[in-house]
Amino acid sequence: MTLAIAGCGGGGGGGDAAADPPTPTQTVPPIPVPGPLKVACSNVAQDFGRVVPGDDIQDYWEGVPSAAGTPRYAADLLADSANTLTVRPVAPADSRLFGSFAGQQVTFVVVACYPTPADNPRPDYALPTGKAVPHMQTGSAPPLFADESARYPVLVFSHGYSGSPLSNDYIPVISALASHGYVVLAPFHGDPRFSNLRVDDFGDAVRVLSRLDNFTALQALRPLALSAALDLVFAHPQWRDHLDSARIGGFGASMGGESMLLLGGAGITTSLDLSWTQATNDPRLKAAVGYVPYFGQPFLPAFGRDGHGLDNVTLPYLAIGGTADTSAPIYMTEQGMRRLAGTRELVALGGVKHGFDVASTDDIYTWTLTFLDAEVRGNAASRWRLATMASVAGGGDDFVVLPYNGPPAP
Repeated sequence: MTLAIAGCGGGGGGGDAAADPPTPTQTVPPIPVPGPLKVACSNVAQDFGRVVPGDDIQDYWEGVPSAAGTPRYAADLLADSANTLTVRPVAPADSRLFGSFAGQQVTFVVVACYPTPADNPRPDYALPTGKAVPHMQTGSAPPLFADESARYPVLVFSHGYSGSPLSNDYIPVISALASHGYVVLAPFHGDPRFSNLRVDDFGDAVRVLSRLDNFTALQALRPLALSAALDLVFAHPQWRDHLDSARIGGFGASMGGESMLLLGGAGITTSLDLSWTQATNDPRLKAAVGYVPYFGQPFLPAFGRDGHGLDNVTLPYLAIGGTADTSAPIYMTEQGMRRLAGTRELVALGGVKHGFDVASTDDIYTWTLTFLDAEVRGNAASRWRLATMASVAGGGDDFVVLPYNGPPAP
């Protein structure tokens, strides 16, 4: 697979002044993926005939404007917008954070995937890319949950910069998480609608610094979309009675990993002197995982000078980074992780660059699911496993850089 990816809940003490826990030593078997449950998803029916000949449909999903500058977004293709989950938060009137979008209403399409009965008769929804949305709802039909009486834990899912839930291999990742018993909410962030810039080297930084306001807005709008998606489903008559508001976690890839920390109260870089400002803080989020999470570059850190925007964040957070990643350097991740004030763990994948490393598939999912089980579901056995877990059997070269410092299992 390839992913195109460029303080809240409680926990034990972290911070760069705290001593690291003892180094774990156990190798554990991988958690099977997909999990035991079948998966279905919400209505994202589209009229593919609206795609201009020669255009790439993924550009619509990702919010990439046309060569002539014409705006494009997933909402433009919706064939049943009345029955598609959509949120329209208003950006606060703070130009430091939201640039030219301050005070404006912004639209985000959302897809939700969830555990469903094995005999769900709804067909998969084929996409022009060859992928499919599993057992997709159509019209006003409600979701079919595997257990209609259960309240499922919820994950907010944030894709990488200029991606979408339907692009590349994100929908299989979303489905894999849902197959382990989560309702997964994934907004289409549509990043290029706000800023179509990357920060991979100093040349990029010069361009970004000249338009830092809207690059900051792009990042600050992401957690607003995630919070709005939670607001929507917890108020929605088809969803609210099947969700557990006390068990909400998150998963983000690359910039999506940054989005989780911003949702948890971290401060984002907002000026050329590398000062930082808190974008939001959603206390419903109990824990999150970041895969190759974006903590910025040395010349433009994501969380202020030396990562000080993370100093008071207590959100339990697992970071999984690649040692050969130049887009999200793992040394930047470690610097930031050491500033977190709550439960945290940093796992490295040896030799892995930016993107989803196929050889490390079992490692990525096993670390992710174990951490979420411990911190979102509160599973004591998973907390004990994290405290002793050094690597996953088979797969790639995974090892612990910052050991899990969560509360001991009773």
